[in-house]
Amino acid sequence: MLPRLARAHRRVLLPTRRALSTSTTTTVAVPAPLSAAELEALLRRDHYSASTRRFHSLLPLLSHPSLLLASALLLRHRSHPSLPPSTDPLPLPTAAAAPPSPSSHLRLILPSRLKGRPLPLPSLPLRLAMLSAASALDAVFAPRAATFAYRARHAAIRYLRSIPNATWFFRVAIPRQPFATRHVRRLLDAISGKVDDPGFLDYLREMFLSGAIAFELGGSELCRGLPQESELTSTMLNIFFDPVDREVMAIREEVHKKNPRVKDDSVRHTPVRVYAVRYLDETMVVTSGSKMLTLEVRDRILSVFERDLEVKVDRFGSSVHSAASEKMEFLGMEFQAVPPSVLHPPMSEKAKRARKMYLKRKAAEAQELKNARETWRKKLGLKILNHLFKKVRRGHEFEFAFRIEDEVRQEFKGWAEETVVEYFKSQEHRRHWHRLFTSGDFLSLNRVRDQLPSTLVDSYDQLQETLDRFLMPRRGHDITEDEEMLAEEEDERQYENRIVEDLTELKMRVNAPIELVRKAVKLAGFTNSMGRPRPIKLLICLDDADIIKWYAGVGRRWLDFFCCCRNFKMVKIVVSYHLRFSCFLTLAEKHECTKRQAISHYTKDLKVTNENGVPEVYFPTEKEIKMMGDKNLSDPKPVDGALTMILVRLAVDDTSLPCLAHFCAGTDTALYRIRLLQNRLNVDPLNEKKWVQGLSAIHESLNKKCLPLCSIHASDLLLGKITLRDIDCTQFVDVV
Repeated sequence: MLPRLARAHRRVLLPTRRALSTSTTTTVAVPAPLSAAELEALLRRDHYSASTRRFHSLLPLLSHPSLLLASALLLRHRSHPSLPPSTDPLPLPTAAAAPPSPSSHLRLILPSRLKGRPLPLPSLPLRLAMLSAASALDAVFAPRAATFAYRARHAAIRYLRSIPNATWFFRVAIPRQPFATRHVRRLLDAISGKVDDPGFLDYLREMFLSGAIAFELGGSELCRGLPQESELTSTMLNIFFDPVDREVMAIREEVHKKNPRVKDDSVRHTPVRVYAVRYLDETMVVTSGSKMLTLEVRDRILSVFERDLEVKVDRFGSSVHSAASEKMEFLGMEFQAVPPSVLHPPMSEKAKRARKMYLKRKAAEAQELKNARETWRKKLGLKILNHLFKKVRRGHEFEFAFRIEDEVRQEFKGWAEETVVEYFKSQEHRRHWHRLFTSGDFLSLNRVRDQLPSTLVDSYDQLQETLDRFLMPRRGHDITEDEEMLAEEEDERQYENRIVEDLTELKMRVNAPIELVRKAVKLAGFTNSMGRPRPIKLLICLDDADIIKWYAGVGRRWLDFFCCCRNFKMVKIVVSYHLRFSCFLTLAEKHECTKRQAISHYTKDLKVTNENGVPEVYFPTEKEIKMMGDKNLSDPKPVDGALTMILVRLAVDDTSLPCLAHFCAGTDTALYRIRLLQNRLNVDPLNEKKWVQGLSAIHESLNKKCLPLCSIHASDLLLGKITLRDIDCTQFVDVV
């Protein structure tokens, strides 16, 4: 990690090792980058004092004019089309010049309605400065972060799913409130405790004052890929909530010391434990102890929020709930502790009968293949023997260049062994040979055995035992009774283990909020009031491929986000049925045909031909959806940005405008107008009665704004591979 971080600093911040010069004689000396060993030594220190001059000399470059210069050089080197072309040398600030204010790199986007709020958006150089500041802060604070402070939703969900024997849980309910001045002051105090750089702290304070960094606590817009988010938000929140993490770690250590684990394996013991998960401003605590312990833990944690961080907390919403009888909503999922038999239910009688029939059918097919193979071998052997017999009768001699006796002997030996084994599998054949070997033998008479040597008698007895063991058949009903008895004993053993596990263990179940998903599907216009698919007429002006890509982007994001849920099958039905047939109806509405004609033309996989006439599939197929599961290791993006935004292509002849995607030099573009869901429906996203709970929305000031995009980035934006954060939103085109 450290060498990669050092290379990243060298690549982004320092475009050249030489001193950067301007047309004047003033120069700005760029310090040499830190090596991996030096950076690791710095990270191990508890405080960054003034003695670490090389690191401090790097911090001003992260946020002051040198970084803006580096980003400008990078843009000029890559010919970013959003900047005006110029061949003049870039003016460099002098060493004594004051850093430019972040407000000079902000553009105020005005909303389309009069009562709307404007949105300040940072330019690309300022965003690069934020990314560099975030990387510097992560290098200092990330090694000291708590293990339960996750930066990925699915990692936190998988940890919660692995918690055993949860009895009580609660989540810290923070009402929607702005990250105010008092919070900024406490945040900067926490940063100054580890980073001794007044210039860097002043620049961060200016970012908050200018509005370059602005977010709300308790909302649903954090880390959703929305353009109003800042690159520093997640880093700032992790630093800000570090006192809460320290308090939780102290509580867990106290509980673990008071309740040690019993090392005796013969005793089934469930120790008292406290588990916690924090993702940005959302915190959930799970305990395997008493309710009084959980209440004490909750009061201590809430006091840190209110006293140390000055964050308002909804104590009623932070109530303690029973993990076994109530559900808890957290990170857009529903959590509940259930017995193991609920997650892994036993097979029903119908399923057992179906499995037996399946195994019987497979065994019959294997026997048929084996019989066919034996028949083919017999026919081939008879043909070979017949041919050789004819040759011998005619007096021909055979001469071979190689000896095949060993191969033939080995082959016939294998066939003979298989034949014997198959022959003695039959009860009738074994009974017949046993009767032949044991009947009428005079050595079984006592008067004869007394007159014979003991060695001969012993050999005879051993022969009889061997015959009885291998050839004496058992009655069929005896075998059936034994097998049934063993099966019943195994079923009873499994039932006992399952009952004991259900009585002594609890496992966390994660479900997708299927009612909220259906409400979002209805709100976006995929279904009507009866819950049946309907067309979206706003998409009719798009190409067929773009329509399918937009549906595919929404569907894939839903599937990726809820892949770790227990009721993932319900989400699959929503995508495979409601979204797929809504796409068919939209295409049928565009081409003025019936749904059957659209399905026959595009097939059920929604195939569409590209410019070269090659069919392509963007929407996930039914087989692909059926095979999906919890195999997504990366943290997927939520569906909010793709669901609440529709790109409408404009019929404009002028295509000389550059693509606004970052570091894209394409000029063969098309104009797209952004249409937001809340503006089309005239609904306030903060109104949970008319909006979907937990569904965030793009800022209303971007509604009806136009952006030129090349075909590659337009396709990526429709498919959900990129978001509006990957586009320079400050360079929107005004089209009436």
